[in-house]
Amino acid sequence: MKVLVTGASGYLGGRLCDALLRQGYSVRVLVRSTSDISALSSHLEIFYGDIIDYASLLAAFSSCTVVFHIAALVEPWLPDPSKFFSVNVGGLKNVLAAVKESRTVEKLVYTSSFFALGPTDAGIADENQVHHEKFFCTEYERSKVAADKIAMQAATEGAPIVLLYPGVIYGPGKVTAGNAVARMIVERFSGRLPGYIGCGNDRFSFSHVEDVVEGHIAAMEKGEHGERYLLTGENASFNHLFDMAAVITHTNKPTLTFPLWLIQAYAWLSLLFATITGNLPLITPPVSSLYSILIKTTL
Repeated sequence: MKVLVTGASGYLGGRLCDALLRQGYSVRVLVRSTSDISALSSHLEIFYGDIIDYASLLAAFSSCTVVFHIAALVEPWLPDPSKFFSVNVGGLKNVLAAVKESRTVEKLVYTSSFFALGPTDAGIADENQVHHEKFFCTEYERSKVAADKIAMQAATEGAPIVLLYPGVIYGPGKVTAGNAVARMIVERFSGRLPGYIGCGNDRFSFSHVEDVVEGHIAAMEKGEHGERYLLTGENASFNHLFDMAAVITHTNKPTLTFPLWLIQAYAWLSLLFATITGNLPLITPPVSSLYSILIKTTL
């Protein structure tokens, strides 16, 4: 059976490709001509295209039985927020249309995000949760909520789609926007994040990358069309995360705590400085809001 993976050059997509190859699947990947594919296996069939280019999608889907749609624009902030919608929303629309027209694709496994579910305010979410849409901390979050509504509508119309919602993915590998926990750890030990965020005891859901990969394969093999599945793991606090890192590295645990209002104030100053200098800010208001939604989400 031949499967196609979009977003293969990303953190999760690359791991999924490796796992599919190990299990004997024939794997084709759709990557942009500008993507860094140096880490991809030589056993993959490389197809150059873009999810915002419908013609390239249709050609890539030819003869494929399953499509994993993982590609997304994952950033806390961009100068042009419309890019989130052209990629995350427009790209999904193209994928759904190409699946329908391809005639060979029997299942579409769509990777959404726990951000599409919204904050739980310390409650416990399940597969029935939908975003309240009262406010959005980032344009990324807004775009994923919009895409989620499109995916669910497609499911009601009979599209062979399975929806997956990973938590905050962590694990070994390169530091990218898709590996946010690794980025936090790097910030912690570089001195740029020398303390706890917020009260430190609020929890959010961690998902190890290998577990998320296994969840994707299970969705391909067993997932029911139209169903939603949470690929989430342990609910843990920032205190626990940073304390474990300190124990493992034999370093001191953080002694400082940064309230969210202070982080947001610094974010606005960083953005103002960036506007004047033209340099990208270290942290932006959406990023500071991102921390607040992270620590309110339990799955």
